[in-house]
Amino acid sequence: MTGYSMIYTVITLLNSVLYLCNGIYEGPSGNWHELDRAMILLIGIAAFELCMNLPVKPLVLRYLIAYISAIGVRICRLKQIREPLAKTAYRDIWINYTGLFVLLCIINTVIYVFKKKKGQKM
Repeated sequence: MTGYSMIYTVITLLNSVLYLCNGIYEGPSGNWHELDRAMILLIGIAAFELCMNLPVKPLVLRYLIAYISAIGVRICRLKQIREPLAKTAYRDIWINYTGLFVLLCIINTVIYVFKKKKGQKM
């Protein structure tokens, strides 16, 4: 849960800074937007964790399964949001999720390679 909290905090701060840089001083959707962001992030992290524990080899195939399943759930989640979506909502979720997913894959791969070199059971 610590990773979830850290990622949520970084995403929220980055989003706030971007709004301020664009001259928007109040969130356009208020607290609902924050709750939706938290839910979308939770879905992504849960899907990533579940898929990373699949007994599928090679690692790249496991990443592909995790990516496709999580992005699908996230897009379905966007359709359930209570407020009107921005015109760029699907593009934004794709860019943000793909960036975060690639970062998680890189970290996971580095850990995997490190453990393999050390001879630890994976």
